[in-house]
Amino acid sequence: MVKYFCSSTDIRSTWDHVVSAFWQRYPNPFSTHVLTEDVVYREVTADHRLLSRRLLMKTNRLPRWAERLFPAGMSRSVYVIEDSIVDPVNKSLTTYTWNLNHTTLMSVEERCVFQGSVEHPATTQLKREAWISSSIYGFSKPIQEFGLARFKSNQVKAMKGLEYALSNLQGMYTSCVFQLKQGREQEEKQRKTKQLIFNCCHFWKGGKLKQEMELSFRPRNTGLLS
Repeated sequence: MVKYFCSSTDIRSTWDHVVSAFWQRYPNPFSTHVLTEDVVYREVTADHRLLSRRLLMKTNRLPRWAERLFPAGMSRSVYVIEDSIVDPVNKSLTTYTWNLNHTTLMSVEERCVFQGSVEHPATTQLKREAWISSSIYGFSKPIQEFGLARFKSNQVKAMKGLEYALSNLQGMYTSCVFQLKQGREQEEKQRKTKQLIFNCCHFWKGGKLKQEMELSFRPRNTGLLS
């Protein structure tokens, strides 16, 4: 018996931004259980798809009832393989993840598809599927129930982590735009200053500036003196 989970959601961001945030989502305050991530393989295919394999290490805190059944020295770390395919032509990102160790206790396989929306370019559609199983005789059902509940909790955290990465990217974009705008304004001020200096120098060479200064310092006839 395998527990199956499926959910769909719309992410209010373009597919390009979502993919960029996907690669930068760790670390984040919502996924502190993710300890490390390493790229072990990467290739660009002839049809311009990006294939990647990453190794992640996560913590694996057992529930109290499970701690009585398994050795105290059992590793609490889980090694997870994440395969991904980025297809920029069809605007899709597909990921497959599964755990390498503790598979007898629990095996969790996940498939996610991030698909750009044709009708709504500013929205990315996410479909998430998971299959949870256990080979522990007599305890497979409660373990699968626990695994499903934990997966639902973690996928909520994963979405918050992705939104956090998107927010950081948006902040970087806003900062870059602001700095670019400031730079252009500064260039415009410098251009105007240079033009003013040039005009003043040209005015001086023509002798007009000296005449204007002499006129400005000449006593005015106020009518009080005869």
